[in-house]
Amino acid sequence: MPILVMKFGGTSVATPDRIRRAAKRVGLEVAKGYDVIVIVSAMAGETNRLIELVDDIAPLYDAREYDAVVSSGENVTAGLMALTLQEMDIPARSWQGWQVPVRTTSAHGAARIEEIPTDNIMAKFAEGMKVAVVAGFQGVSAENRITTLGRGGSDTTAVAFAAAFGAERCDIYTDVDGVYTTDPRICDRARKLDKIAFEEMLELASLGAKVLQTRSVELAMRYKVRLRVLSSFGDNDESAGTIVCDEEEIVESKVVSGVAFSRDEAKMTLTSVADRPGIAAAIFGPLAEAGVNVDMIVQNISEGGRTDMTFSCPTREVKRAQAALEKAREIGSIDFEELVADTHVAKVSVVGIGMRSHTGVAARMFQALAREGINIQVITTSEIKISVLIDRKYMELAVQALHDEFELEKAA
Repeated sequence: MPILVMKFGGTSVATPDRIRRAAKRVGLEVAKGYDVIVIVSAMAGETNRLIELVDDIAPLYDAREYDAVVSSGENVTAGLMALTLQEMDIPARSWQGWQVPVRTTSAHGAARIEEIPTDNIMAKFAEGMKVAVVAGFQGVSAENRITTLGRGGSDTTAVAFAAAFGAERCDIYTDVDGVYTTDPRICDRARKLDKIAFEEMLELASLGAKVLQTRSVELAMRYKVRLRVLSSFGDNDESAGTIVCDEEEIVESKVVSGVAFSRDEAKMTLTSVADRPGIAAAIFGPLAEAGVNVDMIVQNISEGGRTDMTFSCPTREVKRAQAALEKAREIGSIDFEELVADTHVAKVSVVGIGMRSHTGVAARMFQALAREGINIQVITTSEIKISVLIDRKYMELAVQALHDEFELEKAA
């Protein structure tokens, strides 16, 4: 039998009624002849509740016990989904991560999947089971301790199962009906995409689009797992949602496919840094060790042997970055006059595989922003992306201006 993976996010299983609705969708796929692996998240809000309990009991918690607690929400959902399917006379059972087993690294809270043996689940399919309901977000380490994959980890679980079992497709059910050219809440002309390339989706996910977890897209691209993102509350026909696929499947694409943005950005500047060989390593080495996720980097022209170094990072990591750089100055590995943090910036990006073969995208982007009086503070580019850092109060205006400039409301 062909295998289909279906993943349901927290809002899709938030109540017993929604679990029944999701189970009906599973039943439709079983009726088409699929053996189905269902990956479930915890019910909406449950993981946050469990995290609050841990913080209340032990603010400086043991990460292994933290994982044992916060992974329990998915176990509840898996059991409820299996029971619902059984009530529909569909042979189903629930699986926790350790029962599969989903083997992971020992990095509690941010584990990575190493292996998913297929023997146990395939044996049950051979015995007549039609649906395996697997708790997402969790696995088991070599030390036989429960691990979790980080927030949004159920997406990664679903893609990893699709790759391991050679699934025909991996359907990600969520509360939106696909991938849009930008956030419809920001731009009312945003258009749902029928298809988007893995690389474009990866850039959009990493730049702030919250439809899919970045790691899940990386995994799908590496193993060529065909994804479909769709709403658990809408239609379920073959044309529903957005297909995330190989670039070759997209016959004709626009130069720019989407506009992404991130509010939670900070710009940090080290002034009057000694301009010498190795200074970049001396600055960004301590930041890496402190776990600061640096994005944009700009170095000014050197004057008198001194220069300014600017970089961006998530606002939640500003204090960690400040502490790491001050410590580096104290021990003498770097010397700077001042560390200035600006937490009132936003990152806006245009993304599209069409940029590879078209010129002038940057010029059009900058002209569109200039017409709206929006000043660009930092610029960074890749083969299919251009990102700028701007004053946060202009973020929504910038998104709308760029969406209009590239006529993203129109199909290719």
